[in-house]
Amino acid sequence: MTTSDPACATAQGDLPPDHGPRTLVVVFETPVAEHLIRFAADLGYRTVLVEPQPRLLAGTPKPHGDQTVASVTTAGLDEHTDVVVTDHNRPELAVMLRDALDSKARWIGVMGGKRHTAPHVEGLKSLGVDDEAIARVHRPIGLNIGSKTPAEIALATLAGLIADRNHRPGGFAF
Repeated sequence: MTTSDPACATAQGDLPPDHGPRTLVVVFETPVAEHLIRFAADLGYRTVLVEPQPRLLAGTPKPHGDQTVASVTTAGLDEHTDVVVTDHNRPELAVMLRDALDSKARWIGVMGGKRHTAPHVEGLKSLGVDDEAIARVHRPIGLNIGSKTPAEIALATLAGLIADRNHRPGGFAF
């Protein structure tokens, strides 16, 4: 049975999802990054993991996305790209963010709660990034669902990105 509502038809499997081109660039190999890559692939994103320290990729096989690169500058960021930095304590943080801000990325965010300082701000200023560009970096990110585990954090983050892409506030406000 086909319905005239495209959203209902897609939910019933009568129409393929049409989410347009989208890429998720996940910066730094972390447990949250693994879930982001896995869930984002299911949501139709092309996924890229950026990890400048190759030793962190060794060991147990993990989902590393469609592509793994060492730098944001080689991740292919464009206007369809969302960038999520999963570790706000890494020494490469400011350089990765500066390079993302120099791109056409649609959305850039750094994980970290409001109760933690935002180390990316001083790092970006030390690299000569202006306040207007720094203001493009979202923090905290994701929907406020009380996430506690890496999978829950990834889910909240992706839900927030989808809400933003669809110009919605997220949550239960319809």
